[in-house]
Amino acid sequence: MMIQQLIDRYKRLRTERFLAQTYQCSYAFVGMGQHSLNNLYPMLHYLGLPLKYICVTSERKARLIERKFPYVKATTSLDDILTDETVKGVFVSASPAAHFSIALRVLESGKSLFIEKPPCQSLQELDALIDKQRLYGSSVAMVGLQKRYAPAVQILCKRLRNEHLVSYDLHYLTGNYPEGNALLDLYIHPLDLVTYLFSKPEIIACQQVVPASYILMLSHPHIVGTLELSTAYTWTSAEESLKVCTSKGIYRLSQMEELTFEPKPSTILGIPIEKVHKHNKTIEYLSAHNNFTPIFPNNQIYSQGYYSEIQSFITSIEHGHSSALTDIATVKPTYEILMGIDSFLKNPIEIHIESNSDYFNTNSKK
Repeated sequence: MMIQQLIDRYKRLRTERFLAQTYQCSYAFVGMGQHSLNNLYPMLHYLGLPLKYICVTSERKARLIERKFPYVKATTSLDDILTDETVKGVFVSASPAAHFSIALRVLESGKSLFIEKPPCQSLQELDALIDKQRLYGSSVAMVGLQKRYAPAVQILCKRLRNEHLVSYDLHYLTGNYPEGNALLDLYIHPLDLVTYLFSKPEIIACQQVVPASYILMLSHPHIVGTLELSTAYTWTSAEESLKVCTSKGIYRLSQMEELTFEPKPSTILGIPIEKVHKHNKTIEYLSAHNNFTPIFPNNQIYSQGYYSEIQSFITSIEHGHSSALTDIATVKPTYEILMGIDSFLKNPIEIHIESNSDYFNTNSKK
């Protein structure tokens, strides 16, 4: 009986704690594409966020929005949002080409900004947004790079702080991407991930194998890594994987859903014991997707980091302090590497490798 009472009390407190999370400010959303509908709007609804406006470019879509969401004001004018003093935060997830101009206006209004990636098209535009934030005193300016907030990434980040890093290998493989700029729209995610985990990189080598597909070698202060970024594969079996080798073992992160650690067998005087005695391989699961229990933490929207990034944005506004991992200024190293890829390909560093062709030619004549 006592155990059942404790269980009931725990469940009640858990529900009450969630219901007690209410928000005082009003918010607005600019854009209503598939990404917003699938990943962002569900989080706003789950959190019970007071969404006052939805701004779109089409009058017809605005009318449909008001029928679908009668508690929201649909508008085609950004000015309606920017002149409303009750609106403290604005989410922007429109067409990537329009992000920069919209973000500038939001920052100039003094409102907090959540801008989906990519926030702009160049490093110069990013610098302009950072300057606007500082000039107009916007409390929060945050970029939607949700992978930084993924639970598995946070676990990996903490573990790597206490490790001696050796190397990493990353693969980000999708199908064709004809609707946009793959480098800015897609590869910003893996490049931002390695920049976040290992700090600012430098390009050692870069090869464009086919259009929109790259093989990279990057050097960070304490680790070197290789990356394959490609749209030459398929969306049906798209792959996002990261393998990190440290002095203690190997971390493997797959699809932001599963994080494992495989300890390395011990050595004596540099001799691997596994070559002398049988070694039983062990794998530690640090984070894994559970398909059996349909609770919120097992939802992909949560495991991919969308929930935590939006909650971070809202909490920063409501409590007057920034706790954002993706403050717009922190994205600058990511943009430097994005722009650096294009620059490197235009002005490649020549690496001379001695060939054995003369040896074979000489021997073939004998």
